[in-house]
Amino acid sequence: MSEPIDDYKKNIEQRVESYQNDSTLKDTSSSFVTALSKTKYAYNFFWLGVPILQIPQDLQALQEIIWETKPDLIIETGVAWGGSIVFSASMLAILESCGNIKNGTVIGIDIDIRAHNRKEIENHPLAHKIKLIESSSVSEETISQVISLAKGKKVLVCLDSNHTHDHVLQELRAYAPLVSNGGYCIVGDTGVEDLPEGTTLDRPWGKGNNPKTAVWQYLKENKNFVVDKNLENKLILTGSPDGYLKRINP
Repeated sequence: MSEPIDDYKKNIEQRVESYQNDSTLKDTSSSFVTALSKTKYAYNFFWLGVPILQIPQDLQALQEIIWETKPDLIIETGVAWGGSIVFSASMLAILESCGNIKNGTVIGIDIDIRAHNRKEIENHPLAHKIKLIESSSVSEETISQVISLAKGKKVLVCLDSNHTHDHVLQELRAYAPLVSNGGYCIVGDTGVEDLPEGTTLDRPWGKGNNPKTAVWQYLKENKNFVVDKNLENKLILTGSPDGYLKRINP
């Protein structure tokens, strides 16, 4: 006899599978994501008192991934206000309290960590779980430092800094190989590719030059990852379509 939770999971699988062929749902989602982007919706939220520039649905996905894969090191490029690394630190603290991991750490890398953001992060109750690196995420020195820190660790990677194709591709080549088998490299803001032309005129990235195009290129070069479309379909609303990369080979 199956357990109730098994039936619950099976129902989820069946619903999500039905979403794949629902053109109305997909079109509505696309229109809604475009509207949310124009209104800066992702800038409305906090995590444990710190601004977090994420769509809530993507935070739900990250929570599920961390709980399922149980990394003890999370590498994040792009710090901004710090909400995302505080979120990751809080999840690692929960895993520790459950005895799933020991000494979980989040590495936050950014070429410019503003003084007020650094102060907020370093004064946060979870600061002891966070290591900040103020440097280019693609410099040889930074990459070497992170590779050293990742030795012997179960690693999850989140890439969310400079969103140009070349920069994200460099980050993927540097950090995705550190991801443990069965784990994830999550690439943020891949949805830039799907926005109407001209939406990001104030940025050096846009249609044809963004994280999603970098993901497509990387997947041509590397067969160790696949896009987790099931997770993406479950979310319906996400800023990272094609951005949830699951490692399938050691």
